[in-house]
Amino acid sequence: MRCTIPLIGLAALALAADKKPPSGQVENERVAIAATLYAGKEAVRQELGAELHEDFLLVKVSVAPKAGQELAVHRDDFLLRSDKDGQRCQPFAPTQIAGPVALVISQGGGRGGIMSEDRGPVWGGIGGPPRRMGNEGASMGSVDQGSVQAGLSSDAKQKENPALVALRAKAMPEKPTAEPVSGLLYFQLEGKHKPKDLELRYNGPAGKISLRFRQ
Repeated sequence: MRCTIPLIGLAALALAADKKPPSGQVENERVAIAATLYAGKEAVRQELGAELHEDFLLVKVSVAPKAGQELAVHRDDFLLRSDKDGQRCQPFAPTQIAGPVALVISQGGGRGGIMSEDRGPVWGGIGGPPRRMGNEGASMGSVDQGSVQAGLSSDAKQKENPALVALRAKAMPEKPTAEPVSGLLYFQLEGKHKPKDLELRYNGPAGKISLRFRQ
């Protein structure tokens, strides 16, 4: 049995294949930054080589110091913000997404809620979206039920998650450099967000700048 594909279908497939991910670039007198956005489970899987929770977005960032000046590059110099609902997120470390460490919280010896705040460290796993532990201004549900105890647990015998290997291998390096460096930053925003609504902000040793993604 033969299968035929209409010419219009072939054209649509060709356009889809040629469609480039949204990207943007910006610079000041000290640094040039270029970024490419990968949103959606399939785009993330193809770029990373592993599957993440659907709320994760990847941003491939290139940082190029100018005039041969050494620049310290850190993951937390970056922040992703959405115009849609004001969500903002700093990048996750690979181990915060797929590491063996998990946060255990109890209230009076029992299981409790999770504190929530944008700027706190994040603990989670590959099976679901991580949640942040808050710093100043964080709130805890049902605080009156007892004292809150938090600790870290890890399974030393657990084999390294293949996703963690990929996350580490492709993460943007954190180091002082006078040469261009590039790699992935891992963000999480709940819900769907159009690329035009997303803003990548840099606030580091080279100053404050931001860029927008264009198709």
